[in-house]
Amino acid sequence: MTDHLSAPTFVAHAGGAVVSRRILDGTGSIKWLLREEPAHPADSGWRFLSAIDDDEYARDPANMVALDFATVAAIEPAVFSIYHLPVGSDLQLVVENGGRHFLDNITGVELLHPAQGDDQPS
Repeated sequence: MTDHLSAPTFVAHAGGAVVSRRILDGTGSIKWLLREEPAHPADSGWRFLSAIDDDEYARDPANMVALDFATVAAIEPAVFSIYHLPVGSDLQLVVENGGRHFLDNITGVELLHPAQGDDQPS
């Protein structure tokens, strides 16, 4: 397992996120990203599932872990750009041709500059 304990802070006071254990242990990569209403003040509302997680796996709380958002960004730096998207955001991380971009699962639209507010999901 990669050591993420010394993860840099990308967003001050970003709060926590719920992350698939497969992402944390490296057996799966980040694919699905959802932003829900935060469960408590320290929760950012972001949920991260891996490309190999199915519904049964994701429903089992033992398969999820709470991490600081900065730790998730250390695992996959592309997620830094989506932090400020609103509750209700439903995205997938697409990795192709050596690049990464986010696709809005609701509209099918590629997010070009999510950190700047362009092409945000509705």
